[in-house]
Amino acid sequence: MARKRKGKLINGWVILDKPLGISSSQAVGKVKWLLNAAKAGHGGTLDPLATGILPIALGEATKTVTYAMDGIKTYQFTVRWGEARATDDAEGEVIETSDVRPSKDQILAALSQFTGDIEQIPPAYSAIKVDGKRAYALARDGQTVELKMREVSVHKLELLDDCDAAGANHASFEVTCGKGTYVRSIARDLAKALGTVGYVSQLRRTAVGPFNEKHAISLDSLDKLSHIAPPAESVSEITEKLGDILLGVETVLDDIPALALTEQESRSLRPGQAISVLPVATREPLKGVKQGDVVCAFLEGQLVALVKVQGGMIHPVRVLNLVETKE
Repeated sequence: MARKRKGKLINGWVILDKPLGISSSQAVGKVKWLLNAAKAGHGGTLDPLATGILPIALGEATKTVTYAMDGIKTYQFTVRWGEARATDDAEGEVIETSDVRPSKDQILAALSQFTGDIEQIPPAYSAIKVDGKRAYALARDGQTVELKMREVSVHKLELLDDCDAAGANHASFEVTCGKGTYVRSIARDLAKALGTVGYVSQLRRTAVGPFNEKHAISLDSLDKLSHIAPPAESVSEITEKLGDILLGVETVLDDIPALALTEQESRSLRPGQAISVLPVATREPLKGVKQGDVVCAFLEGQLVALVKVQGGMIHPVRVLNLVETKE
């Protein structure tokens, strides 16, 4: 017999404004504890030295975290010119210095090299696995870490401040980028292109997929609401008190096509049975949906499953149990 999970079966997203100095895992643990939630995860790691948007998935939303992790992200960051650090951020030791300080015009002229589909080498202190071990663990053990160049997408890179003052040590930027892009690598490589060295001295994430700062709540604010989730309260009471803080599971799936099910089709999908695409498409044409695409399946406005359309059938990929519990 499966052991019952402790905590309340709360489903949805809490968008945390992660503070400086704690890891993403620590942040998830804190939110899970404050809300007495049974299950929680996050949609994209933020380093302890970074602040900002950390989408936290609760309950059935954990089945959709990959869609947050794959989403476009926006960061604001500051580069400190004249010092290179082992970690490419403020945590590492200084490994190189330079007296060169780029002008505003030089910076603006160089930005185009770092937009579009570009190649970058991730920082040695990163979570990428090398022979089964995290690169940062190997680097901290004193081993030389050589990571392969890889292609990433940078949609926009803009200079935010006027850094024309002679000898300016810092410049601030905003970048919008795709999955797998390292801001620390952008800062390091931009500095090299400008004939100097540099590292990220401040980093803040302002958006992840559909989530941005208008959705966010700080840990301090959430802490003040910690009284909302004593063990005696039901999930519906907790959800009601959370209000707009708790976003629907489907929020992260806004860009994915949707189809409407009948009650019978929903009953078939829930235990993992495929259904025919023909009656669904006859009721409502599946515009823009190709073979192999993953789409959302709804019953009367409630998300039932993520499904794949293939070979004339609709196959369940992830079934979500969003029926309200009276716990």
